[in-house]
Amino acid sequence: MKKVRLEIVGLSYSQTQSGAYALVLGESAGSRRLPIIIGGFEAQAIAIELEKMTPTRPLTHDLFKAFSETFSIDVTEILIYNLVEGIFYAKLICTDGTRDVEIDARTSDAIALAVRFNCPIFTYEFILKSAGIVLDDESLPSSEKISAPVEEVTSPENEYKSKSTEELKNLLQGALDDEQYELASKIRDEINTRKQS
Repeated sequence: MKKVRLEIVGLSYSQTQSGAYALVLGESAGSRRLPIIIGGFEAQAIAIELEKMTPTRPLTHDLFKAFSETFSIDVTEILIYNLVEGIFYAKLICTDGTRDVEIDARTSDAIALAVRFNCPIFTYEFILKSAGIVLDDESLPSSEKISAPVEEVTSPENEYKSKSTEELKNLLQGALDDEQYELASKIRDEINTRKQS
């Protein structure tokens, strides 16, 4: 299967899930984005390394890196290899110089290690097709672009299920335009659910 390289595009506090963060990965050679909801600890671990901050005591991911380096083990790449019921699955590709080993990991932990080992992040095309979001969607005519405020979709009385697919596409485009990736992810999931049924 063909792998697609991803870069970290952004990390922001989730307005839809308390205590959660949205990690947005972007296709290196394209416009698709892959939003992933992660926990606060993992978000902090990623942010600290991205900002080149040094905590007073090593975080768990720093400890893993120090342990790996002590025993001459290097993480060469991260692969987000599956998506099942909204949960991403990832693995670390490691080497000791003589053999390569794949180690299963939570996606958020794998990315926290990727920034520490300065290694590339990859996923497969089928994951981007099912969970990716295209930022500049030219496929919708301008008359179909969002006309109502995005906030409408977040109110409890406006369930996604009561909206037509066209309305959802318009709301999705509006969420992307406003860089509300968590919201866009939820709308995308509803659209994908309808495609499967």
